[in-house]
Amino acid sequence: MLIRHKPELTEHQVTGPGPGTGRRHLLRAAGLTAAGMVLGGTALAGSELAETAAAGTSAGSPRGKTSTPYRSITTYNNFYEFGTSKADPAAYAGQLVTHPWSVTIGGACHKPAVLAMEDILRRWKTEDRIYRHRCVEGWSMVIPWVGFPLTRLLKQVEPLGSARFVAFQTLLRPSQMPGQRSALLDWPYREGLRLDEAMNDLTLLAVGIDGKALPNQDGAPIRLVVPWKYGFKSIKSIVRITLTEAQPPSTWNTYAPTEYGFYSNVNPNVSRTPWSQRLEHPVGDWLPRETKLFNGYAAQVAGMYAGMDLRRDF
Repeated sequence: MLIRHKPELTEHQVTGPGPGTGRRHLLRAAGLTAAGMVLGGTALAGSELAETAAAGTSAGSPRGKTSTPYRSITTYNNFYEFGTSKADPAAYAGQLVTHPWSVTIGGACHKPAVLAMEDILRRWKTEDRIYRHRCVEGWSMVIPWVGFPLTRLLKQVEPLGSARFVAFQTLLRPSQMPGQRSALLDWPYREGLRLDEAMNDLTLLAVGIDGKALPNQDGAPIRLVVPWKYGFKSIKSIVRITLTEAQPPSTWNTYAPTEYGFYSNVNPNVSRTPWSQRLEHPVGDWLPRETKLFNGYAAQVAGMYAGMDLRRDF
C-alpha cells in the first residue's frame, strides 16, 4: 500500500505500487509543458512522468504526514563525489550537467541497450513510493520517491540464465564532481545486488522526489533505491548497469570489507564501527527509535535470505 497521511509508520506500512502524481501535476511541479522543457537538466520532449492508478488509496499530495521535509531530504545527505560534509552535495552539485544523459545496460543479457533518459522516461511509467531510508551512520528519513521498479528495465534486456548479479556504476566526471579529485575512494562509485534482490518489486529506479525532478544532490537524473539496505547501497547518478555471473565489486565493501559487507542489509544486531545499529535517529526530531531488521521490510524481502547467517553474510 502507499503510505499517505498516516500518523505512524509500522513494518506493515511499506509502499508498493501506488497511484502516480499524475502527468499534469508532475509536469506542473517541474515547470514543464507537454512540448517539453527541462526536468533536472534533462529535456523531456514528448515524455510522460506518468500516472499509475491503484484502488484503495486516497488521492492528494504524494507526501504523507510522516515524510521527512523536502528541504531536509535535499540538504542533508551523503554524496562523496561532491564532498564529505552533509552540506556539500547541495552546495556543489548544481554544477553537474545531467543533459544529455544515458544509461548503458549490458553484460549477461540477450538485449543490451544504451538508453537516453528521454527513452527511459518514455518507456516506463512512474509511481509514488514512500520508503524509509536508513543510513549506516544511524540517521534515517522517510522519502516520497517517484520512480519505477528496476525489474521492468531488467526484463526488457532479458537476463541470461547464467546472470546472478547486477552491477551499477556512477558517473565519473571530476571536472564537475570535485570529490572525485580526492583519493578518498576508488572512483567511479560502484555497487551491486544479487539478481533476485534487483528483481524484487521494492527495488526502485528513482527519477524524482515528492513529485519534483530528482535534484542533483540526491542523485539526478536517475538513482537506485533499495529500502531494506543501508543508504550507501542506493547508488546515485547511474550511467551503467551490468548483469554478471560473479559477484561484482562494490565501493565501500572494497574500501573496508570487514565493516561494509556486500549485502549491507539493515540489521540492528550487527554493529558497524563506530556505529551501533540498534537505534536510529530520524532527521528532524532526532529522537531515537529502535532499528527494525531489513528496515521494516522483512515481510517483503526476508525470504531471499533464508538459510543465510546474517551476521556472517552481512
